[in-house]
Amino acid sequence: MNNLRVAVIDDHPLFRDGVTRTLSEFGFDVIGQGSTAEDAVTIAKTDLLDLLLLDISMPGGGLSAVSQILQAKPDIKVVMLTASEDGDHLREALRQGACGYVLKGTGANDLAKILLSIAEGESYVPPGLSARLLTNQVQTGPTEALSSREVEVIDLVATGSSNKVIARQLGLQEKTVKRHMTSILAKLKVSNRTEAALAWLKSHSRRHNG
Repeated sequence: MNNLRVAVIDDHPLFRDGVTRTLSEFGFDVIGQGSTAEDAVTIAKTDLLDLLLLDISMPGGGLSAVSQILQAKPDIKVVMLTASEDGDHLREALRQGACGYVLKGTGANDLAKILLSIAEGESYVPPGLSARLLTNQVQTGPTEALSSREVEVIDLVATGSSNKVIARQLGLQEKTVKRHMTSILAKLKVSNRTEAALAWLKSHSRRHNG
């Protein structure tokens, strides 16, 4: 039992029931369900959640609910569970503060592993969509401006490591890693760690191929 409290918001009852059953089998405590963006915001405000799974294509629009949810309960980790492979949807979800973007074709075991890693502070974007973002992203910011310590931090961020893992590997305090991340985001002109990792990976790809 992992005791993580989850809500599943999707306007297709059969799919929602299937996800709920799957998560329950893996030890998640599914304490809320809904079918609209309004349901998502209401459940987030009233229930003590660790994770909220949110579809994009639903009444009210899933993306529009993300910022409202995080304004009300900033500790909730919002995960988009969607069929959309649209890069604009992915970028908007990350901009709004979603911690993960999971495609509906993901298997049960993989979904459980992804959610557990997100609960521990990591972020998730499907590798295929990450590659597409790398191809399309225009402004990556001046990666050359990073200090040697910031380079060590972003290298580990790009592997999906959480701040806690990075702190342990580099022999730093977690708050020091957070401070480095704030500086990295500013220097790379991005808004979250996933975009920072994408920018860093793209800059390395360009150097190796250039």
